[in-house]
Amino acid sequence: MSKGRLISFEGLDGAGKTTQMQLLEQWLAARNIPYVRTREPGGTPLGVEIRHLLLNRPDLAITPLAEAFLFQADRAQHFTNVIIPALEAGKLVITDRCFDASIAYQGHARGVGIELVARLSVIATQGHIPNLTILLDLDSDQVRARTDTANDASGLREQQTRFDAEEEQFHRRVREAFLALARIYPDRIKVLDASRPPQQIHEQIVALVEPLLEDR
Repeated sequence: MSKGRLISFEGLDGAGKTTQMQLLEQWLAARNIPYVRTREPGGTPLGVEIRHLLLNRPDLAITPLAEAFLFQADRAQHFTNVIIPALEAGKLVITDRCFDASIAYQGHARGVGIELVARLSVIATQGHIPNLTILLDLDSDQVRARTDTANDASGLREQQTRFDAEEEQFHRRVREAFLALARIYPDRIKVLDASRPPQQIHEQIVALVEPLLEDR
């Protein structure tokens, strides 16, 4: 059984995952707590290439099922090469997205099927599940504005992706799926209001993370 702990950050695009992960990194570093920060897609060299295809090539007209398989290919490589070795080394791993995102985006919003995506995810992660999932809940009508780099005061935001450009109805379906997962797995998935000030959200996250560190 892995000695480390896995924490995933989820939420609609623009919910503030990058900001909160950066704040958590600073908190961990100040306490000399070893950790690995990574992301899906894009946590490995192969993942970087897959990320570009998924996020920045709308001209490819990727089908929903092909999209789902690309995310799982990234995840399989990611868990084998990055996450599982870090967990076995006893490190804390914080990842920007994990399989809940696939269930919400491809399984529900794209209509691929929640059960199918969940089964594929179990294979890709080799049965590993986050110890804690922090779901930053954002109103779906805020996605366009929040993902516009012109409104990004942090300077951390990447250019809008083909997911950011989806209609508000799509983001509403994604949010519905995330909240449904939180109701099914309340012990693992913790919902935080993404509209609150970043520092307040950070304090809530620290309160959730500290018990995991005590158990290591």
